[in-house]
Amino acid sequence: MHDRLELLAAAAKTEWRISMSKAEFDIVIRGGDVVDGTGARTKKADVAIAGDRIVAIGQVEGKGAQEIDATGKVVTPGFVDIHTHLDAQLAWDPIGSSSCWHGITSVVMGNCGVTFAPVKTEDISHLAEMMESVEDIPREAILQGLPWDWRTYGEYLSFLDGLPKGINVGGMVGHVAVRWNVMGEESLDEEPATAEQVAQMCDLVDEAIGAGALGFSTSRTLLHRTPDGRPIPGTFADDEELFAFADVLGRHGKGVFESAPRFEKAGADWSGLKHEIKTLGEVTRRSGRPSTFGLVYNAVRPDMSDVALAEVAAENRKGAELRPQTTCRPIGVVLGIQHRTPWARAGETWKSMQDMNLGERLALIRDSNTRRMLIEEANNPEKIHGGGSAMVDLSRLYLLDAENPDYRVGPEGTLEAKAAQAGVTPVEYFLAETDRSDGSVMLSLPILNQDYEAIETMMADEAIVMGLADAGAHVGQIMDSSQPTYFLSHWVRDTGFFTLEEGVRRITSDTADLFGLVDRGRIVEGAYADVNVIDFERLSLIGPEYVHDFPGGAGRYIQRGTGYDATIVNGKVFMEDGEHTGELAGVTLRSTD
Repeated sequence: MHDRLELLAAAAKTEWRISMSKAEFDIVIRGGDVVDGTGARTKKADVAIAGDRIVAIGQVEGKGAQEIDATGKVVTPGFVDIHTHLDAQLAWDPIGSSSCWHGITSVVMGNCGVTFAPVKTEDISHLAEMMESVEDIPREAILQGLPWDWRTYGEYLSFLDGLPKGINVGGMVGHVAVRWNVMGEESLDEEPATAEQVAQMCDLVDEAIGAGALGFSTSRTLLHRTPDGRPIPGTFADDEELFAFADVLGRHGKGVFESAPRFEKAGADWSGLKHEIKTLGEVTRRSGRPSTFGLVYNAVRPDMSDVALAEVAAENRKGAELRPQTTCRPIGVVLGIQHRTPWARAGETWKSMQDMNLGERLALIRDSNTRRMLIEEANNPEKIHGGGSAMVDLSRLYLLDAENPDYRVGPEGTLEAKAAQAGVTPVEYFLAETDRSDGSVMLSLPILNQDYEAIETMMADEAIVMGLADAGAHVGQIMDSSQPTYFLSHWVRDTGFFTLEEGVRRITSDTADLFGLVDRGRIVEGAYADVNVIDFERLSLIGPEYVHDFPGGAGRYIQRGTGYDATIVNGKVFMEDGEHTGELAGVTLRSTD
């Protein structure tokens, strides 16, 4: 019997070798509805892949060593996320979660002026602290997780080359690192840099762009601060300093100028906002290169985004190339029993949860005595002004179910409204839902983009590009890297706001082209084989989850999606039904002439 099994195994291996020798292609995706990323009409076709390239589209007669049946499925290019902060995380998380669970095959890092190169040896800890302060990525995780064996930006790109990674990764050189490298503590001053200092900074930017950086990024917002509370380097750089960097991009004829703009100090008649946009417009005219910056709706100043779009249109009519970024749903803080609740400081019983794991927290709320104490502490009107003891306004909180969480906002969907309908207090309703869901239900506190009509207005503008997903940043507060799944399921399939073709174009060729990612973001012959096979009707989100998988056991939010049958990166099946296959075929993305 044993001999017979060995003979059968040998025969199977021989048959496999014969089939491999007969295969013309590495992968053939059969019979899918191909949405090629250009905006062209969907067509039913096969897609053949050889090596890392797409080599045939249509009726493919030849066999693939691997065949994927895409009948009834949508076949798209891999998605290109242009606003991430995965700079540290990829060193210990080669699949780039949560991006990998949402069809993303290429990312741009180094946004908002915060990067890890160039760096002097004595400044390593400073740059790690800066990233923690601005982007909420733990300093110790950064210091433990990265080798810090580079000094120039070109050497940093070489480090990325050798890093095993499942997705394609490119980055911009950041103003914070450049300015601190030249000016040290003086980089934080409001006084302008000297001509000599600007020249030295331009040399560093020149080296970075020459080595392949995808652009230059800066932060102008007063919200980004150092650990001791001062605005980060570059915040107060004058226009001439920014124009000098633009000239570097212009000499190279490549790269994007990215900014976190200073819109919070708008001034009379929006003078501050208008000046920011005019400056960025001039940056693009001088350099011949595009500029992108974050733009969101803010309920505190509801007309800000409209004013900004009007200014962008005016600048673009004057020859500028401005592409504001927005996101397709509210940007909000995530709360819940898994990490931090709105009542974390309400009383001793709530505070006792801090050092407990999820199971212990659930046991606490399921015990009738401690549950009663939690309710009493949360409902104590003496705790803060205005009544109640929550750290946030409960009228702005929304429940997120673990299964297909709903991000829509409105007064009828708040935690307070649902609690009132059930005849209980908000904390009682939250505890009951937490108990029912075994702790998987979360709360969302929208802080920006709180109005879906405003989101529609921005997304409909021809200058807007999809971005601001912030993958890798604010890991204990927000979870927005699932943007592509929400964008396609809500704005394309469920509401029809975009056609399938236009929706796919927005997160593939449009984002790839802005950053000059050649042969990415399209399903055309000769393009890199970054491809998604999607069960479009099944496309949905799973609620955020808090895990402890960063170096040193640091925690973060993750979020998975469903409906992705396969995600292919450079001709290798990277993700299959939401699980990593083991392939790590990602490459470093460099700017090209």
